[in-house]
Amino acid sequence: MKIDIDKLTEKELIDLNHKIVERLKFIESMRVHSEMLEFSVGEKVCFHPPGRGEVVGILVKYNKKTVTVITGEGQKWNVSPLLLEKTKESRQKDSNSDNVIEIHPKR
Repeated sequence: MKIDIDKLTEKELIDLNHKIVERLKFIESMRVHSEMLEFSVGEKVCFHPPGRGEVVGILVKYNKKTVTVITGEGQKWNVSPLLLEKTKESRQKDSNSDNVIEIHPKR
């Protein structure tokens, strides 16, 4: 579909702009939501804030656009899930748990 914006009125251009902005917001929120699903509450994660070294903590809460991470020092960070990484420990736990069933014999 092609739209010749040169033929649109100012009101129509403003309306089109609002629709485009809303659509872009929706696409971004879907991207953030799908990225959130890559992480679990209670999982150990890390991120690299500007001007600081790596920060490691536990993901404790999903928010609308961010997740809340608490560090070992008790700092609380609200971080975009697009900036999070699983720690080596979390990645190893994930890879070791694939298709593994523990059976404990009765005594």
